[in-house]
Amino acid sequence: MVVDAGYHRYPAVFHINNICRFLGLITIYIFTILNLSLDMQAVEHNESKVSAKQKIIVLGSGPNRIGQGIEFDYCCVHGLLAVKEAGYEAIMVNCNPETVSTDFDIADKLYFEPVFWEHLWEIIEHEQPYGVIVQLGGQTALKLAKKLHEKGVKIIGTSFNSMDIAEDRGRFSDTLKELGIPYPNYGTAYNTDEAIEVAKQVGYPVLIRPSYVIGGQRMRIVLNDEELEKGILSLIKHLPGNKILIDHFLDRCQEAEIDAIFDGEEFHVMGVMEHIEPAGIHSGDSNAVLPQFNLSPLIVHTMEEYAEKIARKLEIKGLINIQFAIKDGNVFVIEANPRASRTTPFIAKAYQIPYLNIATKIMIGVNKLKDFTFEKKMTGFAIKEPVFSFNKFPGVNKELGPEMKSTGEAIRFIKDLRDPYFRTLYKERSMHLSK
Repeated sequence: MVVDAGYHRYPAVFHINNICRFLGLITIYIFTILNLSLDMQAVEHNESKVSAKQKIIVLGSGPNRIGQGIEFDYCCVHGLLAVKEAGYEAIMVNCNPETVSTDFDIADKLYFEPVFWEHLWEIIEHEQPYGVIVQLGGQTALKLAKKLHEKGVKIIGTSFNSMDIAEDRGRFSDTLKELGIPYPNYGTAYNTDEAIEVAKQVGYPVLIRPSYVIGGQRMRIVLNDEELEKGILSLIKHLPGNKILIDHFLDRCQEAEIDAIFDGEEFHVMGVMEHIEPAGIHSGDSNAVLPQFNLSPLIVHTMEEYAEKIARKLEIKGLINIQFAIKDGNVFVIEANPRASRTTPFIAKAYQIPYLNIATKIMIGVNKLKDFTFEKKMTGFAIKEPVFSFNKFPGVNKELGPEMKSTGEAIRFIKDLRDPYFRTLYKERSMHLSK
């Protein structure tokens, strides 16, 4: 109960009324409201009955928006099914009615709530779960890992410290340096003066990147001190207190990425994707080809070697996505995401392998990679195509850059690289970036 201007706020928890209610059945849909009362003795109303079964909470990604779309719903659905198969009660926390993960027959219990800490903490106090999965709900879920860690709540899979190393741009670059893995020259800053000094050291053009953001939010490629100052001031205004990484931008190079699973012992590469557009365009806005089509075996081997080194160093337990830039035959690591990425469902569907189910069971600890066989059934290639909504927003700048603009994605299967669609796409790929 919280005191607020003389009133006392306390939550009331209800099952959503539907036809089941009138038939005497209990629905899995649960929502909360905040009551106001002058009575300190007001009793909290809670219709959510707690079972004796061990529980695992899966956090969704909230409303569909740029950077977090329906791909994370796919992740949550398969994660929930894996939790149930592992013998736990599966509890979903999400507030998006357009998702399958909020359907009546997916979770054992659904809290139809915003994926915010104040709502989540009330649910945790009531349900007392065995743990919480944050790897499947995109950046929204991942950002709650710190609060969970501080409250002593078990995070299923990769630890908060390991996630923080990957998400904190400065800590991650330091880790790459320790591992001897090439990366763009970088520095960190909290204000414009520090940023300008770093930019002089690493050399223009530079890419400014905040930590813990969705879809490359506020990322910019800048060419001089004036543009840098403008970009940093915008970052400070909209994301105060965020550590900003300033790294040398590798111009005119290829970009590729790897999605993988690590169980603490074995490392499995789910897929290697090669982007058609150059590095500097957000991965969510790029056409990505699975498997790679133009990278040499040596480069692919180097990428996989670096990815495994990072997974072992961070003690990943579950999923990881790593993005690379390739220039003049050299492989540089750009960033790592210690969670399901938007390409994880793409790979799972293309290869017809239930990777999200497998990864969730590895996070929980009921299985190891050696318990599964991986038979990739796809012939030819699959292309992840970004979907844009520029026709609905005619005034929006259509140039692509490090800040994501696509609102969805689709899969196109092609038999071979002689496919007319692929040849046109590759020929007309954009080599000009917006800043």
